[in-house]
Amino acid sequence: MEKSYKEILPQIDTFIFDVDGVLTNGIVTVFPDGQLVRQMNIKDGYALKAAVKAGYRVCIISGGKNEGVRTRLANLGISDIYLGAHDKTKQFNELVEKYNLNTENVLYMGDDIPDFPVMKLVGMPCCPNDAVREIQQVSKYISDKTGGNGCARDVIEQVLRVQQKWDSNFDAQYD
Repeated sequence: MEKSYKEILPQIDTFIFDVDGVLTNGIVTVFPDGQLVRQMNIKDGYALKAAVKAGYRVCIISGGKNEGVRTRLANLGISDIYLGAHDKTKQFNELVEKYNLNTENVLYMGDDIPDFPVMKLVGMPCCPNDAVREIQQVSKYISDKTGGNGCARDVIEQVLRVQQKWDSNFDAQYD
């Protein structure tokens, strides 16, 4: 019998997130010079920083290449940031090897077809409420939040609360 997502939360030790459509709402503003600008939710940022501070591995695998995104995430303490990832399983396998990860203990949150192959490899595939149908079908948990509107905070907070590590992180600071 397959475990429910609530039974998996206590074993999570690694978070992996896509960016566009998960940490952002998937909308980009295109300036006349071609620059693409994204918005990120400050509450997701707080939770990402709290997870890092609590000792979890937090990683990013994104098809996007925006260096501003890298800077923002690095400032939250995330060191494993893969941008321009077209075959996300390659970066995922690098992380598994680098940290000797048990894939059953990995939570991956994605929202669209490029995330599908990795989501089939982890113990806790999940997605925002507005993810495409195929991703929702493979997810063990669908957040009630949409991409860029607190879905990362939702799953991080659930894991940290279940593992009794949330309250000790209230000094993570909003950045």
